[in-house]
Amino acid sequence: MKVLFWISGVLAVMLAVPALFFFALHLSTGEPVPLVRAKALYRWVVVVVLGTFNIVIFTRVFEGLRAIW
Repeated sequence: MKVLFWISGVLAVMLAVPALFFFALHLSTGEPVPLVRAKALYRWVVVVVLGTFNIVIFTRVFEGLRAIW
């Protein structure tokens, strides 16, 4: 699980930093294009976090089922 958390953490940071940069760029210039990019990158961060959560939950469910059998 440690590897999963490291990979998802690195991916989340790699996506969150540009999202924050584009959002700051939008705030400073008022252009709509950086806001669209920031929203898209933020949504990918959410996908990574929720995907990691799903993997952790289903891993525990399958380990529980295997323990019951």
